[in-house]
Amino acid sequence: MKVIRENVFDAHAHIGPMKPWNYYGNPEAVNPTIVEYPTTESFLAMMDKYGVKKALINPNYGIPVIEQPFGLNQLVVDSVKKSNRLVGGIWVSSIPRAKELTEEALKFAGEPGIGCLKMTYLIGGNPDPEKYDAEQEYLMEKIVATCEQYDLTLQTHSSAGGSSDIGNYYKFVEKYGKRIRIHIIHMGGGVSGHIKMVPRFVNWLKDGYQVFTDGAWAVGFAGRLMVDEIRRANGVGEDNLMFGSDEPWSDFPSEYWKWEGLEISEEFKNKIFWQNAERIYGVKAIKK
Repeated sequence: MKVIRENVFDAHAHIGPMKPWNYYGNPEAVNPTIVEYPTTESFLAMMDKYGVKKALINPNYGIPVIEQPFGLNQLVVDSVKKSNRLVGGIWVSSIPRAKELTEEALKFAGEPGIGCLKMTYLIGGNPDPEKYDAEQEYLMEKIVATCEQYDLTLQTHSSAGGSSDIGNYYKFVEKYGKRIRIHIIHMGGGVSGHIKMVPRFVNWLKDGYQVFTDGAWAVGFAGRLMVDEIRRANGVGEDNLMFGSDEPWSDFPSEYWKWEGLEISEEFKNKIFWQNAERIYGVKAIKK
């Protein structure tokens, strides 16, 4: 399957190898994604397969080893230098035990082709600033200050439950969302996450917060809900919604048609699939 439009920017995908893991006490180690993109060339081949013009690549992650995605930052840096179709995300963390890894990773922030810093709370910590200790406060401030220094977006995972529950991001957005751009992936993540986040998303924008999202992993009704909220807000949010495939952790064709199949204007679709990501991330691509 190839996309049916000329310009598609995948604003959320992953590159790099990751060893199988004994998830959830399975009797043997498994690679749940089946496929992965361990090299620049394999990722570009995936883009060609689907007809994707540009993409933002983050380190692949998923196993409960905090050091693992940090080890792929160099691959991201090298990849964006090889192709001007790619923009990179550098893996960081505000979890105190990752302090040295994060301080080292932040040295990549000014590298050509880097467009965002990427973090998650899936394997520890909590985004709610009221739950920070002094070390997490220090690291989070350093991450945000680095985004300010290099005009980077902060991309972070959201879930329906656990530490990454979108409810834990309310005060996070209020604390940092007027200083930097925050790209909350998965649109809140899951049924309860969508219901919690989507109405707030529009209100955050009305209040001047620089919040963006993509619909990777969004369940059936979520796209309609987002479009309806934006319609009722007279278009507020159209410039802040992006397409993300989350490859290899999702399925490109289903993520694509989730938005292509909506009954919205071509102008709005072009914003989702190209213009918004190009404005936020595309300016960071290395010119060749």
